[in-house]
Amino acid sequence: MSDTTRTLQEYDRRYLWHPFTQMKEWEKTDPIVIERGEGSWLIDTDGNRYLDGVAAIWTNVHGHCRREINEAIKEQVDRLEHSTLLGLTNDKAALLAKRLVDIAPPGLARVFYSDNGSTAVEIGVKMAFQYWQHLGRPEKQRYISFRNAYHGDTVGCMSVGGIDIYHEVFRPLLFPTIQAPSPYCYRCELCAERDADRCGRQCLQELERLMAAHTHETAGLVIEPLVQGAGGMIVQPEGFVRKVRELCDRYDILMIADEVAVGFGRTGTMFACQQEGVTPDIMALSKGITAGYLPLAATMTTEKVYNAFLGEYRELKTFFHGHTFTGNPIACATALASLDLFASDRLLEQLPAKIDYLRQRLEPLRELDHVGNIRMCGMVGGIELVRSRETREPYDWEERIGVRVCLEAQKHGLFLRPLGNIIVVFPPLSISLEELAFLMDGIDASIRAITG
Repeated sequence: MSDTTRTLQEYDRRYLWHPFTQMKEWEKTDPIVIERGEGSWLIDTDGNRYLDGVAAIWTNVHGHCRREINEAIKEQVDRLEHSTLLGLTNDKAALLAKRLVDIAPPGLARVFYSDNGSTAVEIGVKMAFQYWQHLGRPEKQRYISFRNAYHGDTVGCMSVGGIDIYHEVFRPLLFPTIQAPSPYCYRCELCAERDADRCGRQCLQELERLMAAHTHETAGLVIEPLVQGAGGMIVQPEGFVRKVRELCDRYDILMIADEVAVGFGRTGTMFACQQEGVTPDIMALSKGITAGYLPLAATMTTEKVYNAFLGEYRELKTFFHGHTFTGNPIACATALASLDLFASDRLLEQLPAKIDYLRQRLEPLRELDHVGNIRMCGMVGGIELVRSRETREPYDWEERIGVRVCLEAQKHGLFLRPLGNIIVVFPPLSISLEELAFLMDGIDASIRAITG
């Protein structure tokens, strides 16, 4: 280990506070210090290489340090670093808005920029609330959300979330929501038969009951379509999102789709909703929008919602929300370069072969004694580790089995980040089949080494 690495580790331990990290434990470690990236790989200050198995926490699309994106950023820096969308516009913000509307589910026609996924969802929640106020329905103020949901860490997003380990301590700050069950094929309280399709049907029945009871007071429903990410990579049964859309229409509730994690090709189509022919009323985007380069988010909505905010100045129908860096031209230039690469690399066309290979490698892991479930959707995988495959008894979270597997994976040249005792597979979409084999070989070996 070099002196430079030791110095940087000491600075980190002494001065940094890491997210979702127990710092008392962290301060006892010698953290890997990353200084470079090449394609699917991260390289530390001592030259060690790690395949990025979580795509820089679910953001990277085209690989690290892609030349075309780097050049677009450099060119934009020389032209304009930042302006404001308060009283002005800029060329890149306008161009990106048009491109997003062109590729989004049909009917989404307006783009409101922000800077991260949490704020994108929070904007959607506020939009839905104010929409009903303008329509003369002030009683519609509540939200339906799902258990196991994660939408971000701002107060509004935590309110529509459903993961106690993240949200419970803040409960006094949060507004109450109507929580619906989410499909979870073998530990759902509605289904004891380990049948995902039946679980999905029962969840939809309960959702409809809640909607019928609360339609008069409900402004919107917030959903992660196809996959609940931080809740454990929980994959919804086929048709679930389509049925949720139908129920929202039936009970006059706005559908807010949180595509922060699943957007931009992650599930195999540009947006997850497109797989079921669904157009939400509001859609939140971030993470992959800039291919993992820069903070940017967008909340898209329909002309119907947008038009409810139009009026005379004195009517105060303005959507009073904004950010200093809204529509930042460097971030928008980055997103435009990423969309260009989707086209030039024919990235979506390359995904089916990778998805098929990932499925082939994940399925045999079901037979391991300590794998309770395998979940997969597109280029998203979740391997749930349990004490016994037969009983599916979970490990206590304090045993840190997921963390231990991910630390073991570093010996195999991988960087992974678990969700409790779930090993997440979430590589850059540009990963090659050879690299995907390297990733799955390392995950397989690491699980076997730690769980015996």
